[in-house]
Amino acid sequence: MSVVTTLIPPQAPPEAPPKPFTAGRFFGNIFMGVWLALTVGVFLMIVGGWDPEKFTRYGPSYLSGLGVTLLLVGLSVVLGGLISLPLAFARMSKNPVFSWLAYGYVYFFRGTPLLTQLFLVYYGLGSFSAELKAWGLWWFFRDAWNCALLTFTLNTAAYQAEILRGAIESVPRGQHEGADALGLPKKVAFFKVILPQALIVALRPYGNEIILMIKGSAIVAIVTVFDLMGETRRAFSRTFDYQAYLWAALLYLLMVELLRNLWAWLELRLTRHLKR
Repeated sequence: MSVVTTLIPPQAPPEAPPKPFTAGRFFGNIFMGVWLALTVGVFLMIVGGWDPEKFTRYGPSYLSGLGVTLLLVGLSVVLGGLISLPLAFARMSKNPVFSWLAYGYVYFFRGTPLLTQLFLVYYGLGSFSAELKAWGLWWFFRDAWNCALLTFTLNTAAYQAEILRGAIESVPRGQHEGADALGLPKKVAFFKVILPQALIVALRPYGNEIILMIKGSAIVAIVTVFDLMGETRRAFSRTFDYQAYLWAALLYLLMVELLRNLWAWLELRLTRHLKR
């Protein structure tokens, strides 16, 4: 009995069936073509209208405004984070007074526009200048920078409190029971077991909140804070060149993209033990 030792030569994979040219693909190609044409047109306009003299003249102002924006957002996020922890505890409290007070705070700052809140602090409290001078607080509220920082801190504290509350409540009940079984005090169990797991869950929402704060910070230019948008408005008022706003948009885009990539790396680093 003979044994066949000849192997079948490798065969090419079957050809993929042709995709039908549907109406969705047709309009999708048109849409992409329009966007490509617009992108090329904007690029050519930038190159054709590039003025090195304006860039040299107003470039340092843009960098100064960029520093103001980063400082304002950074401080407000940190201070808001400090306020958000007791606020989240109050939201989860079984005491109805604390719970409803925290709910009202969060409901107001999450339910009203940030611009309205800024006007209430800057213009609204400014109308009580006599009372604020009597209390020794006018030095703070007469400065637009301080009003913007206070408004942003109170606003982001409300959002961060809800993010933190949802993250804490998402930790499985078994983690609490395990900490109790080990005899850990409630405070130690919270800061060593519950909070670290909650912060991992809240990491991405925190990143989204910071990005929203960066983009929302542009409104402080309305109350004479010379952040990035404030410097952009001043440059445009002197040159009437649309590229003043275009460069501001690119700087905002750069900030957001850098933060997005940093947050993705941080999330990957902190959750590497969860990867399979």
